Amino acid sequence: MVLDPTKYADWQIAEAAEEKMKTVYELGKELGLEDKELLPQGHYIAKVDYMEVLERLKDAPDGKYIDVTAITPTPLGEGKTTTTMGLTQGMGKRGKNVIATIRQPSGGPTMNIKGSAAGGGLSQCIPLTPFSLGLTGDINAIMNAHNLAMVAVTSRLQHEFNYGDQFLAKRNLKRLNIDPRNVEMNWIMDFCAQALRNIIIGLGSKRDGFMMESGFNIAVSSEVMAILSVANDLQDMRERMGKIVVAYDKKGNPVTAEDLEVAGAMTAWMVEAINPNLMQTLEGQPVFVHAGPFANIAIGQSSIVADRVALKLSDYVITESGFAADIGFEKFWNLKCRMSGLKPDCAVLVATIRALKCHGGAPVPVPGQPIDPVYKKESVEWVEAGSENLVHLINVIKKSGITPVVCINAFHTDTENEIKAVRRIAEEAGAFVALSNHWQEGGDGALELADAVAEACERPSEFKFLYELDTPLRKRVDLIAQEVYGADGVEYTPDALEKIKRMEQDPEIQKLGTCMVKTHLSLSDNPAIKGVPKGWKLHVRDVLTYGGAGFVVPVAGAISLMPGTSSDPAFRRVDVDTKTGKVTGLF
Repeated sequence: MVLDPTKYADWQIAEAAEEKMKTVYELGKELGLEDKELLPQGHYIAKVDYMEVLERLKDAPDGKYIDVTAITPTPLGEGKTTTTMGLTQGMGKRGKNVIATIRQPSGGPTMNIKGSAAGGGLSQCIPLTPFSLGLTGDINAIMNAHNLAMVAVTSRLQHEFNYGDQFLAKRNLKRLNIDPRNVEMNWIMDFCAQALRNIIIGLGSKRDGFMMESGFNIAVSSEVMAILSVANDLQDMRERMGKIVVAYDKKGNPVTAEDLEVAGAMTAWMVEAINPNLMQTLEGQPVFVHAGPFANIAIGQSSIVADRVALKLSDYVITESGFAADIGFEKFWNLKCRMSGLKPDCAVLVATIRALKCHGGAPVPVPGQPIDPVYKKESVEWVEAGSENLVHLINVIKKSGITPVVCINAFHTDTENEIKAVRRIAEEAGAFVALSNHWQEGGDGALELADAVAEACERPSEFKFLYELDTPLRKRVDLIAQEVYGADGVEYTPDALEKIKRMEQDPEIQKLGTCMVKTHLSLSDNPAIKGVPKGWKLHVRDVLTYGGAGFVVPVAGAISLMPGTSSDPAFRRVDVDTKTGKVTGLF
């Protein structure tokens, strides 16, 4: 039974669709997977043995590779995952062999303002409840691996400070001289817990650990999560784990997970997690759900492993990058594709009339509050003014050498004149354009988009990176700031400038990619500034090293690696039917 999305909540639509889901055995058969390659986790979810598939299909050609990104969103989002599901369903309706690859949602947003990340309306990934509540345990494995590194460094600090070299020698431990004021990592958990951002640990006697400042970040910001996203195989993952910089010694030298002799045990927690999770759309197309780093504070991509497997199994792979094209697509372009060696064929740029009006001067929507009535009234002027942001990000995609396809994600309040204005502006900027009503109509509503994407994939691609790895670090940051964000340049705090100068003297760090941390709500580092800001400089306040993931991480503006929970979180509406065990209220 298909429910009307204008009358029913997403979880109700998903629950109705789940009554006719394909089993993972049916999905596996349709994909051409062999029995040993499918690792069922119940009837409707499975892991896929990536090594077996890639070895068997190593000589098979790759399918077309499509990234879904967006214009700068309002706080309500632009519907990238909904569009990814809708486009996958639309291409399925056109008879295409297609697979979507998306990220696993974090428990933080799921239980906070944003809710789950399964899509919406008639374009969702199902089954919704396991998707939203831990799936097959990958994030739990990441938390265990990451926190094990924290256990290793804090216990070593306790032993080094409390006991002499003779004690350490008896246990075959080398004194690392860790600086307790310079521990790079925090603990992690998968909720938004602002009360844990800054804590003191080791209270009590010396048997209770070394007393020091510490804190928590959200799990999806972990470097271990980033490694799951970018690792090409288990061997690559093991090598990357060893390079994680956990702390620094008193001379400023890095202390890695390998130095702490914990990298092997960390990888042991991840052996099963490296296999992608197989799910499906509401209309039965396969979806790989794997890795879940945020894009504003991390790389924001689903895994390279999932993409590589999907490209061998299908003719079209539709992946999604987090947040807007200045963040998610830029990292897809210059980090994920560089690390994977994969070249995309086109990019879908999702836009809503609502967001264009916001960029054009309408009041900014506030999550949890009724949307301003002005959004329900026609305003071609606001749409045209806000389309400056759309054109800017079309041009960002074009700089990569691939074809942009603008998806106008339809709302029932959009007017014909507003849609015509977006079509005209996007076409004049050199993009394909398609109106898509996938939220309300599923795959049938995405046929125009599916056709536009298929046509764009046939265009010649001249994919190229924004920078090469021999480009000095500050020059890279400047290129991203000016060419992608539209800034006039970059300003560094004294501490950040000292750090990045030191990094530029290290040939190993110089080889790492550049993963920016910045607000997703503006092209600038100020979330309140909409449209395309002029006359500003990017303010970099810190620079981190993710040696295992392979990133230098400049941190711009005021942004936290541990979000806070709102006064009206989503968990207030989540409950369980105690007779059936079904979870209600997820969205």
